[in-house]
This record gives sequence, structure tokens and C-alpha cells, in this order.
Amino acid sequence: SRHRQTALPHWLDHYNTTRPHSSLGGRPPTSRDHNVRRQDT
Repeated sequence: SRHRQTALPHWLDHYNTTRPHSSLGGRPPTSRDHNVRRQDT
């Protein structure tokens, strides 16, 4: 739907960059992603 197309990018951004995740000690997933990238370089 049109609403989903508009809302999904904003929700994904919030979910991955802002919302604390309990499995990551209250950090957002992108905090983990950056750590992985630094280890690979």
C-alpha cells in the first residue's frame, strides 16, 4: 500500500539506528554493524 511505502523507510531507520535492542545490551543494531565493519578492515 502507499502508506506502507511511505512509512517503512522511516520505521526501518528508527528500528535499526535508534531503538534499543535488549540482545545488544540496549544498543541499536547499527552499533554492532559498525563494530563488525571495523574488524573486517
